Amino acid sequence: MVITDDTDSEPAVGPRLCILKREEGETYGFHLRVEKGHQGHIIRNVVSGGVGEGCGLRDGDRLLEINNCYVDDLPHPEVARKIKLSGNQLGLLVVDGGVYEKAVSRGQNPRVLISIRRGEGCKQPRLCHITKDPVSGLGINFTPVEGEKGHFSVNLISGGAAEKAGVRRGDHLVWMDGAAVSDLTHAALSLMLKKCGNHITILVIDSESEKNYAKQRMPILPTFAIPSNLPYRAKKFNLVSRSDGYGFLLRLEKTPSGRTFHFLREVESGSAAEGEGIKDGELLLEVNGESTETLKHGDVVDRVRLSGKKVSLTTISFQGMEFYTKLGLSPLLFCEDSTDEKEKESNPTELSQQEGEVDLYESRLCLVQKGRLGFGFNLGHDPNRPGPFISRVVPGGPGRRAGLHVGDVVLEVNGQNVEKKYVEDVIVLVKEGGNFLSLRITDKENYNKGAQRKLPTRDTTETQQEDDDYEISYL
Repeated sequence: MVITDDTDSEPAVGPRLCILKREEGETYGFHLRVEKGHQGHIIRNVVSGGVGEGCGLRDGDRLLEINNCYVDDLPHPEVARKIKLSGNQLGLLVVDGGVYEKAVSRGQNPRVLISIRRGEGCKQPRLCHITKDPVSGLGINFTPVEGEKGHFSVNLISGGAAEKAGVRRGDHLVWMDGAAVSDLTHAALSLMLKKCGNHITILVIDSESEKNYAKQRMPILPTFAIPSNLPYRAKKFNLVSRSDGYGFLLRLEKTPSGRTFHFLREVESGSAAEGEGIKDGELLLEVNGESTETLKHGDVVDRVRLSGKKVSLTTISFQGMEFYTKLGLSPLLFCEDSTDEKEKESNPTELSQQEGEVDLYESRLCLVQKGRLGFGFNLGHDPNRPGPFISRVVPGGPGRRAGLHVGDVVLEVNGQNVEKKYVEDVIVLVKEGGNFLSLRITDKENYNKGAQRKLPTRDTTETQQEDDDYEISYL
């Protein structure tokens, strides 16, 4: 599948959304670089006839977003990792290098370039896993949208399994168990639903956002989604070696499907690995953020050895790997950090705004360019608590054009969370942003709802080669 906004030879003024889909073992056909004397993440060496060229990538393009996540201000290794964990389907928002450099030379924040493309009302889709209830079943069925082939609205049983899994009234169905529904008839969709067994995973989005995605020619992909009720998640563990090592056995094994994986076996009682929550039989996906998919057993062992007394491991259960393989998604898409999980358990009332977490507030991003009389809005605050809100919006001003409304609660200013800051500190951040301002906001009702949801191994001493399919190391 190749989707791009513009494949003409002349550079586009605004960003282009390019959707790349590759086959197993195929590359995307481009390099991503940072270069001395140039700002941003640069697309280079676009392979002629490759996936990247086919979707419209050009040499010198600057990468702004990966799967709807802004990356221009992220370190290069983290950006490269986001591309790798996307699996075989990737959404890139890029802009012509000349356009990017002109914007930077004028002192513009590259975020403002996104506003050329993106308007209001494009909320993220939700990837929801539904487990059948013994009495009421899946609690969901679908109705064709009149006059729109391949579009289906969601019907829910109140309090049923689908509603509990995060599906909402008014949602439209985009994708079911790895298959897009745009080319399906209602009869075919109903048959899929009957054959799904006790579980089903669907991608849904509210109808208004679906229209806005279509208007802007943006595809709705699971790689853009907020996960809801997924049964398996990859986890990142940060281990500190004890006197007897990390306390697990690393083994390369061939599975019944013929694929080989690095398994963590014989996790010792009382070891560093057990203390962090690693369980016997988990698959090793990453070592210190590097994918193990193409690494040999000895290479993985070397990575652990070179880490010294600390190592970061990303793992998932074998069942979890099968789940994501069936859906055609990378298990790293919705990875959790075990350290964050422990902090949530010990501080359940604290807000966590880590990347990839469900947006509790259903927020939206507003990009405001200063006009002759300023940004065209005022900030207010409640004297009884921190946290700014929009107290006034000038009719016809930059703030109004960007989508600000009186009463909106400000969550972030230029990427910095300001929920617990007083209005005086927020004003300083606004002034530091220059002529361009990025605000993440939500309306008061959504903010109040979100606030309610917030409450309440031994050292390597031996390597054993049993046969071509098995290798073991004690760590």
